[in-house]
Amino acid sequence: MAKAKSVYTCTECGGNTSKWQGQCPSCGVWNTLVETVAEGPTRNRFSSLAKTSSRLKLSDVSAKNAPRIDTGIPEFDRVLGGGLVAGQVVLIGGDPGVGKSTLLLQALAQLGQKVPALYVSGEESAEQVALRAQRLSLDSSSIELLAEIQLERILAALDEAKPDVAVIDSIQTLYSEGLSSAPGSVAQVRECVAQLTRFAKERGTVVILVGHVTKEGALAGPRVVEHIVDTVLYFEGDTHSSHRLVRAFKNRFGAVNELGVFAMTDRGLRGVANPSALFLSGHAADVSGACILVTQEGTRPLLVEIQALVDSSHAPNPRRLTVGLEQNRLAMLLAVLHRHAGIACYDQDVFVNAVGGVRISEPAADLAVLLAIVSSLTDRALPGKLAVFGEVGLAGEIRPAPRGQERLREAAKLGFTQAIIPTANRPKQPIEGLEIIAVDRVSDAVSRCRSL
Repeated sequence: MAKAKSVYTCTECGGNTSKWQGQCPSCGVWNTLVETVAEGPTRNRFSSLAKTSSRLKLSDVSAKNAPRIDTGIPEFDRVLGGGLVAGQVVLIGGDPGVGKSTLLLQALAQLGQKVPALYVSGEESAEQVALRAQRLSLDSSSIELLAEIQLERILAALDEAKPDVAVIDSIQTLYSEGLSSAPGSVAQVRECVAQLTRFAKERGTVVILVGHVTKEGALAGPRVVEHIVDTVLYFEGDTHSSHRLVRAFKNRFGAVNELGVFAMTDRGLRGVANPSALFLSGHAADVSGACILVTQEGTRPLLVEIQALVDSSHAPNPRRLTVGLEQNRLAMLLAVLHRHAGIACYDQDVFVNAVGGVRISEPAADLAVLLAIVSSLTDRALPGKLAVFGEVGLAGEIRPAPRGQERLREAAKLGFTQAIIPTANRPKQPIEGLEIIAVDRVSDAVSRCRSL
């Protein structure tokens, strides 16, 4: 028997090469080539379609706003942009044991009472899925279950059952008979996702795919998979904490960077009505080095406590460490603080933390980070009912943040009485119970904090 020929496939772009190289010749990314089995020649599956395809003018296409399908879990609907859309393909990834299968089984139990639903399990047997449903006290009478990993059989079952919503758990376990490579390989994952997406678009079925993640936290498989699907969700959470975050990184039917907050209980995942409470420490008394940031996650404003610790350094190179914030940006902010406010930290270790394990990437957190550092350095506590947001420029200016009005209203709703914000975000109408302190420069913000 002839030995199967091997090729090396890039996990980023899907390009092939006959021998291993450190750098992919197609996209230029390093260390992404993995060995796979070369596929034999196949017939052109699109030859018959080419004869029947017809062109249309975009103005002749009638576009209708399809009603969304409510999953019955408000936090999950928020991340999806208001619910599921017919023909939508959703890819959700996360660490093992974070709760992906639990959340989808809960959602399918709710959806099954309104529309036909099918759960395809490739990792667990039918008995294991039934035990989980019993443990979560779910009404599973309306859920159809299929334990299968062969793609052709799954497509045949979907064609026969005609569900409105189908969950595939997980995409890395499926394989197609048309390919000789092993399940989970680059070629298999790409082909299975393409076939399921084609089925979803033709039949209007919502397909939710569960994906594995790599050690670095990225979705396993070729990057082209994220381009094929309509929505990409990441399930985040610390195994030592009961809180889980579902974040949207791509959504053709809603806002990106939307955030859903859940709490893991013995009865499954439950949505958190007031997520800001998770990210506020709730000190009994005001402490130095703490500042409340009003950040924006998609369409949701969140209040997060930023903590800073500044201590004398006993090493030639002082340490700069951040948890939940960008470390390179901290070095830039310390330089701005020295140049434009006259406060030097070159001989100090600086540690900054975002409470609750949340990750903040928006530049509107700059002003809160600086004020927390100044508070820790001077050992003077900021008022506990003070909220802050604003981007800091290299010239020492305070730049406005998007959706400033929504941030201020959220702070006022949670009982905050003062807010330091950029002048450009000053509201035209006063907000009841909230004193607005508008600043233009870093030096102005520091001096106003010292007078509070």
